[in-house]
Amino acid sequence: MATDEDMITRISIEPEKQSLLDHHTEKHFTAGEVVRDIIIGVSDGLTVPFALAAGLSGANASSSIVLTAGIAEVAAGAISMGLGGYLAAKSEADHYAREMKREQEEIVAVPETEAAEVAEILAQYGVEPHEYSPVVNALRKNPQAWLDFMMRFELGLEKPDPKRALQSAFTIAIAYVLGGLVPLFPYMFIPQALNAVVASAAITLIALFIFGYAKGHFTGSRPFRSAFETTFIGAIASAAAFCLAKVVQH
Repeated sequence: MATDEDMITRISIEPEKQSLLDHHTEKHFTAGEVVRDIIIGVSDGLTVPFALAAGLSGANASSSIVLTAGIAEVAAGAISMGLGGYLAAKSEADHYAREMKREQEEIVAVPETEAAEVAEILAQYGVEPHEYSPVVNALRKNPQAWLDFMMRFELGLEKPDPKRALQSAFTIAIAYVLGGLVPLFPYMFIPQALNAVVASAAITLIALFIFGYAKGHFTGSRPFRSAFETTFIGAIASAAAFCLAKVVQH
């Protein structure tokens, strides 16, 4: 079967169009998966240890106990979240491989049906029969291009990066640790947990606001709205944990 390099060497367009492409640079954000992993890790890292620390503080635990429990939770949470990210990315890669194998078999076993599916896909974009017929015939002459076309436009699947699973695991885990240490920082210097929780709340809410703003900026939503939503969620989680601990204690 043809390799990606073989496909690249076959691609040729008119010189004037190639010149336009050479002088045109599109600015697209292409690190969506990495940003998604960072968002998952940091958001949980800021919120969960923050809520745990607030809950233990509400139960009148000492700062040393809160810090010990918090660090243990950060370690366990980072491992759990990282493993979850790894398994999710691995499942995505396995799913892609299964669907690609099935599509390869269908191209060989029922080429006419697959060609009709190509025609149907192009027709959905408003391409007329006399216009898509040459495209269908061209794809039939290039099995790899045909397979790539069906994977992307029929199944809506993009080929995953083979390194994606490990990268996702490490990104989420590191982001969780970095986020989780923020609410625990005051407990390292303030012996009284009830005093430390005030400083922890202030630092964490500021961090949540900054994180929410950055998340909104990179994901294309309104940064300030994202910042306030993220801060509000974190505040509700910590307040609920603190109040619940107080209620249980009494």
